[in-house]
Amino acid sequence: MSSTSSPTTSLSADTEQIVENLEALKVQGRDKRGRKILRIVGKFFPARVLNGPGGEEALKRYLERRIFPDLGEGPFCVVYIHTYVQRPENFPGVSFLRSIYESLPASVRDCLQAVYFVHPGLQARLFFATFGRFLFSAGLYGKLRYVSRVEFLCEHIRKGEIDVPEFVLDHDEELESRPLMDYGLESGHRHRDYDAPAMDSAAASMYSLRCGS
Repeated sequence: MSSTSSPTTSLSADTEQIVENLEALKVQGRDKRGRKILRIVGKFFPARVLNGPGGEEALKRYLERRIFPDLGEGPFCVVYIHTYVQRPENFPGVSFLRSIYESLPASVRDCLQAVYFVHPGLQARLFFATFGRFLFSAGLYGKLRYVSRVEFLCEHIRKGEIDVPEFVLDHDEELESRPLMDYGLESGHRHRDYDAPAMDSAAASMYSLRCGS
């Protein structure tokens, strides 16, 4: 008797493929300490899809199949790019992220040594300052490092180790010319539209990290 997959299983498999195509999560390069880097581009995160049926399980399975094997068993760090992340388009929610983190094998959590949070913004800083300690473990909270400009990543990562989307670099330049945006006192005005890659393509404008060697 042939077996057939349930609708939920099928949706979960489709969601997993979407996550892979968008390349929101990618193991790429090493930092200056030789640790592998998990680069996460928040704007490419398909929040609407992940919050649907089977979304959480699909993401967990994707991590198990595609990310953990690439990370291996050694120490690693995360570069999370928060530029232009907005709920509900590309932020699935804190409870969702906490569930994902808590489901990680202990060996993976122990190997995570730093989380570099690029372009956090005032709201993100206030949220983690007030609720971060309660929503996430003390171990994870203590590994969080805010990076207000891409150039400051150069203290930890060499040039060419990771690719950074064009819109992130453009936002960096905008922040330089309008510093009040860092404090939420001035809103940004995007001069170009930057959409996440299409569901069937991972093509996007990327540039290697602009750092001195």
